[in-house]
Amino acid sequence: MSAVPKKKLTEAEYLAIERAAEFKSEFFDGVMYPLQGPGGPLGMAGAKFDHNLIKENLSAELATRLRGGPCRSLSSDMRVRVSATGLHTYPDLLVFCGEPEFADDKRDTLLNPIIIIEVLSASTEKYDRGAKFRKYQKIPSLKEIVLVAQDEPLAERFVRQADESWALVATTGLDGTFAFHSIPVALPMAAIYDGVTFPGRANG
Repeated sequence: MSAVPKKKLTEAEYLAIERAAEFKSEFFDGVMYPLQGPGGPLGMAGAKFDHNLIKENLSAELATRLRGGPCRSLSSDMRVRVSATGLHTYPDLLVFCGEPEFADDKRDTLLNPIIIIEVLSASTEKYDRGAKFRKYQKIPSLKEIVLVAQDEPLAERFVRQADESWALVATTGLDGTFAFHSIPVALPMAAIYDGVTFPGRANG
C-alpha cells in the first residue's frame, strides 16, 4: 500500500464510490487501493488462471459440504470490514455461521466471518501474510485464517487460541487432506488443486 492520496476519503465516500465502480478496491486509512486494472498499488492486474481455478475449486467444495447446515461460504464479491482498523477488503473466500451481520442496510459489507481464505500469489503473498493478516486477526468473530499456495500443494491453517495466539497446521502434497478447524469439513488436496499445473510438473 504505497499510494499517496491528495485527499483522504471518509468511509461513506469510499462506499459511495465503490458501490458505483466497475472494479473493486480495498479501503484503508482514507485511501482506495484498486484490486483490478493496470497499475493497482497492490499489483493485482488480474488473477492468474491457476489462482482462479484454486479459488473456484474451494468455492465449489465448500458450498457442497456446507449446504443445509448453519454455515455458508461466499467468494470474493463479498466485502468485509475490519471494524478495529477500518480496512474494507474482499477475501478470496469466507465462511460465516448463523445470521450474517452487516455494516448497514445495503447488506454488502460483512462483519462476522469465522473463516477467511486467501489464495496466495507472487504479487500479494507478502501483504496477505503480513499487514493484511494482522488486520484480519482483529475481527472478533474470526476463528480461522487459511492461506493456500498457488505454485505448490500447500494449505496453511491458522486457528485462534484462547490466549489470542494463532496456531499453525500445514497440509502439503496432493495426497493429503486439509481439515478445517471451525467447521466439520475436510477437503482432499487433490480436489483443491484439481486442474492446476505446478512449475516443473506436467500436470496438477
